[in-house]
Amino acid sequence: MTHSRWSDSEAPVGDDLELRVYTSRLLGADPSLVLHGGGNTSVKRDETTVTGRPERRLYVKGSGWDLATIERGGFSGMRLEPLLELATLEALDDVVMARELASMRLDSASPVPSVESILHAILPHRFVDHTHADAVVTLTNTVHGIDLVREVFGDDVAVLPYAMPGFDLARLAAQELPKMLGAQTIGLVLMNHGIFSFGDSARESYERMIALVTRAEDALRTRAPRGVPAAQSPGGGQQTPAGTRSGDRLARARLRSELSAAAGLPMVLVSRHDPVASAFARASDVATVSQHGPATPDHVIWTKPTPLLGRDVEAFGAAYRNYFEAGAQRARTEVTMLDVAPRVILDPELGMLTAGLTAHGAQAVAEIYRHTIDIIRDAEALGGYRSLSPEDQFDVEYWDLEQAKVRRAAAPREQAGRVVLVSGAASGIGRACASRFLAEGAAVVGLDLASGIGETFDSPAWLGLQCDLTDPHAVSSALDAAVFAFGGVDAVVLNAGIFPLTQPLSELPAAEWRRVMAVNLDAAVELLRELHPLLRLAPNGGQVLVIGSKNVAAPGPGAVAYSSSKAALTQVARVLALEWATDRIRVNIIHPDAVFDTGIWTAELLADRAEHYGMTVEQYKRRNLLGVEITSDDVARLCVAMAGPTFAKTTGAQVPIDGGNDRVI
Repeated sequence: MTHSRWSDSEAPVGDDLELRVYTSRLLGADPSLVLHGGGNTSVKRDETTVTGRPERRLYVKGSGWDLATIERGGFSGMRLEPLLELATLEALDDVVMARELASMRLDSASPVPSVESILHAILPHRFVDHTHADAVVTLTNTVHGIDLVREVFGDDVAVLPYAMPGFDLARLAAQELPKMLGAQTIGLVLMNHGIFSFGDSARESYERMIALVTRAEDALRTRAPRGVPAAQSPGGGQQTPAGTRSGDRLARARLRSELSAAAGLPMVLVSRHDPVASAFARASDVATVSQHGPATPDHVIWTKPTPLLGRDVEAFGAAYRNYFEAGAQRARTEVTMLDVAPRVILDPELGMLTAGLTAHGAQAVAEIYRHTIDIIRDAEALGGYRSLSPEDQFDVEYWDLEQAKVRRAAAPREQAGRVVLVSGAASGIGRACASRFLAEGAAVVGLDLASGIGETFDSPAWLGLQCDLTDPHAVSSALDAAVFAFGGVDAVVLNAGIFPLTQPLSELPAAEWRRVMAVNLDAAVELLRELHPLLRLAPNGGQVLVIGSKNVAAPGPGAVAYSSSKAALTQVARVLALEWATDRIRVNIIHPDAVFDTGIWTAELLADRAEHYGMTVEQYKRRNLLGVEITSDDVARLCVAMAGPTFAKTTGAQVPIDGGNDRVI
């Protein structure tokens, strides 16, 4: 339930823009009010121009900022009077409006103002808050929504029928609100859209929003109490993220492969572990009720579910292609396939899933649609869910401003839509590889013995799992979790390994030999065997990148176990390059040398080895033909390159990264 998060001890004192930031973050912290950049807030301030003239100004949330994390710089300042003048026009093209709003910014470096800036300007209050509160949207999206809204809120709110966001909505508000707003009015409900609250202080506007939403929640609790989710089919319900049904891992990976083929590009497939969402996906009327439209116009593109009854993946691909083809025709320009339209998948066996070019996009849609499911269920209990008309949905989906977002968006990064597994990812080369693949747009699964592996990176595209690679059960569970999180595994970087103390074979205990082989060779072989079915399903083909060693070509004394394990692993990789080529899986080996920024090399050990060779530490680090230092990031860059299109036709290669070693050459 919604509640006030205001704290006298935490609220800033004095500056109204800082207070605006504070209460905006309070709104953004509640997902039942605001999800992933939705909603907006504003404050009106009296300021002085550079010539000393007083001027009324509006500071409104900038486009692209999330209320949960917004800062002072996330608000665009504009002169209020020109905004009010725009509201007097009879008509205004939205693209022209957006251009006018951008030109009105007091600071050209500030973000583009919200398309609802004119509406914020019209409302005669210092502070204005706007959210898409689940409870309010539920009331507005029912058969008798406008009657329900008036019954619940009475004269405390004004009510406007649905109008297209942008100038149409601003013009309607300019015409109707003067007749509606009274001394007792504390809010404004937009049908099929959301709710505004306003007040003379940041706290008053914020707490009015909380009070209004609470009233809507109370109304739902008495009129449409949540029932028990539909009975779960065998294997459903409270399953672990790893899945409990035989073949579940491959079923998800196969579905992702088919969806990617239908869409024409690799996609991340995020599974939702939620019994309510799973029951919704299995409901007998899901093909009908899921198609009634989004909860708000903000989510038209994001929440267009595809019920996969009979696994009709072509319907999914058609949804993607139709969106971009229609957008291109409407905008009369080429529209690039970008991650602006992740899709919801409702599968009767696998539950609710979301597919997109990035993990962030797919996960955001999953959260948005999970809220939409509750809104649909509650609205159905109130007499029937009714969203925007098909015509209104089309207008928003192919709105010039939405198409402009597509054209402005950056091209997908090289590894977008791909899933990469990195072993030994907590430090050194493994961590550097994970970081580089994340930076290139991939979703990354990192395996390591380190307990803090899950927190190594703060990214929705990161899944860090503590895993003992010598434990087959742990490996199998980790792969289940990887597929549940991202839909499959396209590439693996085999990096995990140990380097024992230097000692000659005559002094090497048999147990130490077996320990090194178990970690460096046997565990890698078992991981590859488990991964093979997933790599076969990888969009655009699977890849294996083995981190070998200079010791394979040029071993040194005292490292017999390590050198032998890496040589054996290299031979395994060469054989797999032969065996797996027909499965479109490339296998390549990278041989680093003298990578000293790893956990193996302590400062003391470096100093000891440098002294042994009569060198300084810096000289020892650069003792190669090119006289350069090799870092973990250098190895990671090579891995990313070999996983990219440049090496798309290369398999079975062994590439050194050692600065040049005369013994290897």
